[in-house]
Amino acid sequence: VAMETVSLEHQIQSVQRHIAFLKKEQMELLHDLHLEILRLQKHCSELTHDLEMKELEARQQDVLDRELEEKCRAMEAQLQEKEKDNLELRKELQHKETLVAALRSSLRSKERRFLEELNRRSHRATILDTELQKQTEAAAYLS
Repeated sequence: VAMETVSLEHQIQSVQRHIAFLKKEQMELLHDLHLEILRLQKHCSELTHDLEMKELEARQQDVLDRELEEKCRAMEAQLQEKEKDNLELRKELQHKETLVAALRSSLRSKERRFLEELNRRSHRATILDTELQKQTEAAAYLS
C-alpha cells in the first residue's frame, strides 16, 4: 500500500506540475492575446482615423468641385455674353465699314467733279487772259 501511496503521490505531483505548466501556458497565451487585442484596437483606431480624414478630404473636395463648377458656369455665361457683345460689335463695324466705303466713293466722285471744274475754269481763265492781253495790245496800239 505504501508503494501505491508513493506512486499516487508521484502521479499527483506530476498532475500538479502539468496543471502548473498548463496554467503558466494559459497565462502566457492570455497575455499574448491581450497584447494582440491592444495592437488590433490601436490599428483599428488608426484605420478609423484615416477613414475619417479621407471622408473629410472627400467632403472638402466635393465642396471645391461644386465651387469650381459654379465658377465655370459663371465664366461660361460671361463668355457667351462677351461673344454676343462681340457679334454685335462686328455687325456695327461691318456697317461702319460699309458707310466708310460709301463716303470714300462719294468723296472720289466729288473730287473728280471738282478737278474737272477746276480744269474748265483754268482753261476759261487762260482764254480770258489771252483775250485780255489781245485787248490790252489793241488798246495800246490804238492809243
